[in-house]
Amino acid sequence: MRDREAGNGAVQRIYSRNAAFQKFEVLKTNRNKRHRYGEFFVEGVRNLNEAVRSGWTVRSFLYSFETPLSHWAREMLGRVRTERNYELTDALMAGLSGKNDASELMAVIRMREEDPGRLALGDNPLLALFDRPSNRGNLGTMLRSCDSLGVEALVLTGHGVDLYDPDVVVSSMGSFFRVPAIHMDSSGEVEAWIAALRRQYPRLRVVGTTSHAERPLFEMDLSGPVLFLIGNETEGLCARFKEWSDEMATIPMAEGCCASSFNVSCASTVLFYEAVRQRRLGPPGPAQERGAGPLSAGDPQENLRG
Repeated sequence: MRDREAGNGAVQRIYSRNAAFQKFEVLKTNRNKRHRYGEFFVEGVRNLNEAVRSGWTVRSFLYSFETPLSHWAREMLGRVRTERNYELTDALMAGLSGKNDASELMAVIRMREEDPGRLALGDNPLLALFDRPSNRGNLGTMLRSCDSLGVEALVLTGHGVDLYDPDVVVSSMGSFFRVPAIHMDSSGEVEAWIAALRRQYPRLRVVGTTSHAERPLFEMDLSGPVLFLIGNETEGLCARFKEWSDEMATIPMAEGCCASSFNVSCASTVLFYEAVRQRRLGPPGPAQERGAGPLSAGDPQENLRG
């Protein structure tokens, strides 16, 4: 490994699976050490562009010294200030990449603080809480839905998939860097956050989601501040979160349909879309409030289960 100076700080050249290379592997595979370092591993043009555009701190870039870089990669290296960059062999880059064709540019990016105070909310926020996510792809897809439909913050709770897992970042297709998201370890922390939201937004509705035949989503008034509580893919929402909910929502399914359930990320998209629709077109009318609607309750055991 050799050190040299470049226009954008120090550069180290790596020829073998040395300590620096092993740290990159750890950032990809070891959750505990990833958080101990306060860094995570990112690759992909869209993800890197969004990370830089959204103001995330890039600590290092990784690239090959054996293969010429594209104009995009050279421009990225020239304009983004880092602490130290790393030049690797093609073989080492291929060993780190999660793609069939290794990315020409990868990065180590600093995590952001797990502080509810950094969630800058508007006057009429649309918020989501995902309890104990167990699937990386579902979490990444939910981040895409949050980004697409204007959810202002996503809170993760309990022991589940790591927000900074590379598979979550990749499956979000860049939305990871656009959606303010934090993790809360304890139910007490969640309870305090919800209580603070209720003080700040007296009209806040905390809407739990359930697989049982509760009130259909389209009957609810979601035009004001809303926090959706979304349960684990297999176990659903825990009892304590149900107690904190003002009401429980279900997504009605077509009568006689073959499908027995919605994937949790698909269900969350429906939830967010209905809230956005009402904010643009108005809350449910009297007919819907009386329970009239075009769809049946479907299978009461599976409507929201992931």
